[in-house]
Amino acid sequence: MLTERQELILNTIIQDFTKTHEPVGSKTVMNQLPIKVSSATIRNEMAVLEDKGLIEKTHSSSGRIPSSEGYRYYLDNLVQPLQLPESIYNQIVYQLDRPFHQVNEIVQEAAKILSDLTNYTAFAEGPESRGVTVTGFRIVPLSNRQIMAILVTSDGNVQNQVYALPHHIHGDEIEKAVKMINDELVGKTLKEITPSLMKTLAEQKIGGQHAGELMSLLEDVIKDAASEQMYVDGQINLLNNSSESNVKDLTSLYKLVDDNDLISSFLDTSTSGDDGKLPVQIKLGSEMPNELLRNYSLLTAEYSVGEHGKGTIALLGPTNMPYSQMIGLLEYFRNELAKKLLDYYGRFQ
Repeated sequence: MLTERQELILNTIIQDFTKTHEPVGSKTVMNQLPIKVSSATIRNEMAVLEDKGLIEKTHSSSGRIPSSEGYRYYLDNLVQPLQLPESIYNQIVYQLDRPFHQVNEIVQEAAKILSDLTNYTAFAEGPESRGVTVTGFRIVPLSNRQIMAILVTSDGNVQNQVYALPHHIHGDEIEKAVKMINDELVGKTLKEITPSLMKTLAEQKIGGQHAGELMSLLEDVIKDAASEQMYVDGQINLLNNSSESNVKDLTSLYKLVDDNDLISSFLDTSTSGDDGKLPVQIKLGSEMPNELLRNYSLLTAEYSVGEHGKGTIALLGPTNMPYSQMIGLLEYFRNELAKKLLDYYGRFQ
């Protein structure tokens, strides 16, 4: 652990570097410290911080910048959530206070709001669907061989997909499959409708050589409805916050943030060693398993919608982001998002 004075100096260096993005010298620190300390003393303390690996020198500059270890110490011991201007809170409430017709619309809007407010890349993952049940299934013909499969669930969500039917599958077989789903699956939770159940029902209720093909088509709709929806907004902000000059790396970074399974693993808070001190967890780029993220930080906050499960919101931005403001924003936003979703679910009770 550091002394109180060393912590003040480290905190000052991080705050100044966040604002200016320039190395911080001892005179700058002296002018900003809340206590009176000589420049020589500050230089000595900065040398200690450098020996501990918490700050580092860049090129020939006499100033110092925080290291990854310095940021980690700051995040674990010094950072405090900052109350945001009233206008920010009002904007969040205003943008969430409009009619939404599906849970996914609310979650998608959450990602957009966070990205707009921060100019970072934002992620929003919907709450779990463990208690959601199937309330209806329909097939709508679109053209000669195209159909739209529509699944409606108890939370008001409507999942649909368009399929091109093979020529050997006929309309009466489709009607039989639709009847089977409505007779056998309505009222069951999405988690209960497993591929093995679908296969068994197809063999018993539909039969015929095309039963398996029909079920593979229809299983896609069930799978999408049961999956936790992940929305990303502000991918273009990666350009603003990236120091990468290599086009290939930037392209790979874009693909990375659009990979839902990979991002979900990054957002997983269940394996974090966080001590519960803050509801917002922070991973520095050096702590993430992908080299493309080495100059970024990921802030993740979980929100709870009671019996409807939990979801996640997150921000991906530069390592030298203003953490106090971002933590304050995510703390407030997760509560507002949970309230909005609870209001929405209340309409179906």
